[in-house]
Parts: sequence; C-alpha cells; structure tokens
Amino acid sequence: MRPTQAPYPLTRLRRTRRSSAIRSLVAQNSLSPADFIWPVFVREGNDVQEPVPSMPGVMRRSVDRVVEAAREAHDLGIPAICLFPYTDAANRTEDCAEAWNPDNLSNRATRAIKDAVPDIAIMTDVALDPYSDTGHDGFVRDGEIVNDETVAALVRQALSQADAGVDIIGPSDMMDGRIGAIRDALEQQGHHDVLLLSYAAKYASAFYGPFRDAVGASGALKGDKKTYQMDPANSDEALRCVARDLNEGADMVMVKPGMPYLDICRRVKDAFGAPTYAYQVSGEYAMIQAAAAQGWIDGDRAMAESLMAFKRAGCDGILTYFAPQMARALQS
Repeated sequence: MRPTQAPYPLTRLRRTRRSSAIRSLVAQNSLSPADFIWPVFVREGNDVQEPVPSMPGVMRRSVDRVVEAAREAHDLGIPAICLFPYTDAANRTEDCAEAWNPDNLSNRATRAIKDAVPDIAIMTDVALDPYSDTGHDGFVRDGEIVNDETVAALVRQALSQADAGVDIIGPSDMMDGRIGAIRDALEQQGHHDVLLLSYAAKYASAFYGPFRDAVGASGALKGDKKTYQMDPANSDEALRCVARDLNEGADMVMVKPGMPYLDICRRVKDAFGAPTYAYQVSGEYAMIQAAAAQGWIDGDRAMAESLMAFKRAGCDGILTYFAPQMARALQS
C-alpha cells in the first residue's frame, strides 16, 4: 500500500513540474529510436518512390529504395523495419501462391536489405490478404474464411520468409492455431532463432483503411473481417488470445490498433510480462497528419505524445509510420 503523502502545502505537486530539468528527473517513461519498428511498403520497379495519398509522408518503394530506407533506419538507431508488399493484381489469386514464392517482393526485399544492411532486423507479415483476390487474410470457401486450410498456407508463407533471412515473423491473420503450426514448422526446418511477434489481439477496426490503400487491398476486399478479427467490445478475449499464442510459441505479442486499445496494452503487459508491442496503425497516423496539415493541432507534439502513451501503457515497443520522423526529433 502506498504511503499517504503530506497535505498541502507540505506537498506541492507542482514543484516537480517547475522546469524542464526537474521534469526530466522525475519522468517515468521515455522514448528512444530503439523503441520503434518502422513499417515500410515495397512495390515492383526500380528507383520508385510513390506517395500513398491517404498517408501523407508515406511511400511505396521499389526494392532498391527500401534498401535505402533500411539504411536510413539503421543510421537513426531504429532497430527494425517491417515489410509489407504492394502486390500486382496479376499476382492476387484464389490460391494465393505468390505468398510463398521464394522470389516474391517481400523475399527479394529481405535478401537485398540483408546484403546491404545486415545489422538491421527485418520483420515480415504473414497473412494472405496481399496475395488474395478476395482481400481476406485467409482462404474463402462458400463465403466462409476457412481456418485450418489457411493455417497450412500460412506455414508455407512463413517458411519462405525464414528461408529468405527474416529475423521476425509477424502472423497478422488471426486464424486459430497458426502460431503453434508456424513454430513447429520453423523448428523442424532448422529456423530455431526466428522470432514470432504475434498479432495476438488484433481488432476488426475502422482504422485500417489507409493501410489497405497502401497495399492495394481496398478494392479487392469483399465483405469484412469480423469473423476472425476481434470484436472492439471485448477485452477479456484479448487476454485469452495472448495466452494461447504465448503457449504456442510466440516470443512477443502485439495489440492492434494502438491508441484506441491502450487499456488492452496495459492488461496484456500486467498479466503476462511478455514483450508487448502496439501497432500505431494507418488510420491513427493519417488522423494526426491530416489534423496537423489543417493547423488544428501541433503535429510534432501530437506525434510525440501519442507515442509516449504506448510506453506509459506498458508497451516495450511500437510499430509506427512516424519512426524516422520521431527518431530525428529525439536526436535534435
């Protein structure tokens, strides 16, 4: 039990707020470039850097430009980037075979980055939506997203990424049992050191729209994802999902989206103590950028405040499109 503090005026809480130096001395949380994973979109082509209209400041990059982004991240002290492919429509098929093609965009980018910037960690996404003609994270059979058949495909995708040299695999599909299946396959194939950062508590959110634009999935998506992503009304279910994924071999867990689910971040960290991450998703990023562009908020301060909120809620790190901008601000 906390001791009772002395009454006013013996206790004046404003004393510890009186200057920048004093505030720094008593700050409970801090931000560092080492807290960030930078999501980066990769597309076909050479020397291409294409703006994503719904995400000001975010680009789709060709592999050579993604290598430049990885070098920038490393120089800024950002320890990891996460690759998301913008897949050509011709490679979006019913069988999603491009997902485990050894020479797909994600795998080519992984190899190129490892050759050029070997010290940066590479995270990749495991889900079928970038490769599906339906825009769903799993196979669709008679209008239903089928679980077990999808898991078998996700294992093939994860193994192709591990073979390409990724450090962290991020299953974002929310199929039941996929963490255990992927972990078993990685062990059997000798990929003992590949980490699994599970999207363990991923909600069926309205905040994903700009991301779907960025990867070209908006037009392809038929229906919604409510039968496999979590109901925003539920909190206890998130703990069950996290417990399951940790028991199946996840090394780290993620809550997605971020700011609307800070309560989930805190509950997960308090309950399990495992490395806990949040994804500050595209809609969160776009709202801050749009409001700042209108002059309604101070964009730099809102960026920093939003990222600090994740640390205060117990997160060990954040996936954020603000990563290079915030890292530069921290170094200035």
